[in-house]
Amino acid sequence: MSPDQLPESWQAALAEEFTRPYFHRLQEFLARERADHQVFPPEDEVFNAYQYAPFDRVKVLLLGQDPYHDVGQAQGLCFSVKPGVKKPPSLVNMFKELKTDLGCAIPNNGSLVPWAEQGVMLLNAVLTVRAHEANSHKDQGWETFTDATIQALSDREDPVVFVLWGAYAQKKGRLIDPTRHPVLTAAHPSPLSARKFFGSRPFSKINAELEKLRKTPIDWQLPDLA
Repeated sequence: MSPDQLPESWQAALAEEFTRPYFHRLQEFLARERADHQVFPPEDEVFNAYQYAPFDRVKVLLLGQDPYHDVGQAQGLCFSVKPGVKKPPSLVNMFKELKTDLGCAIPNNGSLVPWAEQGVMLLNAVLTVRAHEANSHKDQGWETFTDATIQALSDREDPVVFVLWGAYAQKKGRLIDPTRHPVLTAAHPSPLSARKFFGSRPFSKINAELEKLRKTPIDWQLPDLA
């Protein structure tokens, strides 16, 4: 894992983090984990949230918690899975709400890459996980790094729409200046809280905030993939 895997704009925004002791400890921890265990996502996909949404192009930040931990699922974008992988329950519920909210057809795949390419940063608070062990890489330094990511966007002059679903994400609200950035909260789309998530209309609300900021709304319709 190297800072060189991030776009130059993110390298500049997070330069101080790469020199701090926690980041070196995190690098050492991940090297040991990959030597001894299967770790997701693959090393070249860990920073996909940053790759697809460079610092100066982020319009929306959607915050997740922990990567999917089964084979082939995690791809460095929160909630997203690669084409051909069964959609996890939270993603299924997101698509149901998207259809209700904006009438979008439910796609035949779970890849959210087209959202990321439009400036939706799909960031997990923890960027790696040991295979089949949820939250196995928490409290190793990732949270410090992703908190710095959120803080950097909050400090940015150009506003970002922050989207915080569920109690875990909403605690990160302390890092965001709500006088400068819209902050949208809702229940988490997981089956445990989906009853409260349904009807929250997050996707149309995000676009309404972008329009207020005179930014191009997100085209939420995802394509079917062969």
